[in-house]
Amino acid sequence: MATIRKEIEINRSPGFVWDAIRDVGNIHKRLVPGFAVDCKLEGDWRTVTFANGMVVRELIVSVDDAIRRHSWAAQGELLTHYNTSAQVFP
Repeated sequence: MATIRKEIEINRSPGFVWDAIRDVGNIHKRLVPGFAVDCKLEGDWRTVTFANGMVVRELIVSVDDAIRRHSWAAQGELLTHYNTSAQVFP
């Protein structure tokens, strides 16, 4: 199984970035507007609609404020298995 790791430096405070990432029901408004055009949160699941029309159902695995890490797993028509995480470092 492959693992991809990408680090991105952002010119914002860690608190500002984490606040946007941890707002798991509003990624279409706060984190990736234009890339995601809608997001509906239902319990531990969110349904994300992307600008290209693809709709993906994502399980929110964890939102850990202590280490500023969010992880999720996705299911969709074109996906068989997909999980990922985002973490904020100072």
